[in-house]
Amino acid sequence: MSPAVHAFFDEATNTITYLVRDPEGRACAVIDSVLDFDYASGRTDTRSADAVIAFIRDNDLALEWVLETHVHADHLSAAPYIQERLGGQIGIGDRITVVQETFGKIFNEGTRFQRDGSQFDRLFRDGDSLMIGQMRANVLHTPGHTPACLTYVIGDAAFVGDTLFMPDFGTARCDFPGGSAETMWESIQKILSLPEQTRIFVGHDYKAEGRDHYAWETTVGDQKRLNRHIGAGKSREDFIALRQARDATLAMPRLIIPSLQVNMRAGQMPEPEENGKSYLKVPINGL
Repeated sequence: MSPAVHAFFDEATNTITYLVRDPEGRACAVIDSVLDFDYASGRTDTRSADAVIAFIRDNDLALEWVLETHVHADHLSAAPYIQERLGGQIGIGDRITVVQETFGKIFNEGTRFQRDGSQFDRLFRDGDSLMIGQMRANVLHTPGHTPACLTYVIGDAAFVGDTLFMPDFGTARCDFPGGSAETMWESIQKILSLPEQTRIFVGHDYKAEGRDHYAWETTVGDQKRLNRHIGAGKSREDFIALRQARDATLAMPRLIIPSLQVNMRAGQMPEPEENGKSYLKVPINGL
């Protein structure tokens, strides 16, 4: 089966949100939604999520899932906002508990913050599946960028989050807490074992050098042949050395501090304090 896929590109965070639809019915899922956030003012906006909601309503679709490929460090999730308006279950990988434990300590969240993944409706393990109407989505655990990264394989489409980018850009960083270039290599091999014609939908695009447009769809075959970090028979050792050297030069994502605190809560803000307002913490010299 070949699901219908509609992409929504958010240029502010270079993120692609996907609407995946059962071609034989009304059922759909949203993957990696975006809540707009202005760091300077501390204000959120829902224009990106509203565009997805409008598409679903305009096409008379029924939302069954709001899925996350991982806890994003570069944008806030709009999952609870979308769920409140359209329903559906929020799902993520079961290793979210590892991420919550790690960043619960970094942000000194205390005992009120539950580290059991209970903020999400469904926690997926490697090999699990879910249904979107009559479509089966199979879950691959593909850690390396983070411990909780998943790939959702739906018919001939694979939604890989930040594990792979377009072939001319390469692969995602592995230097966040719990990340590993060695583990990333193994995860990429799992994805590349899918049929060569499998469509791959990436989580971000940054216009690789020499390309004047954004892109987000490729194939397993193209990744094998052309990916600048892992294609054309590059070795495990070469990939690890390249990835570690490149990661050492990268700055932290602009929205990493708010993103982690919100996304490890399934897109919810921290609990309001006595004055009714929610606050995000900035650990000084601590992340």
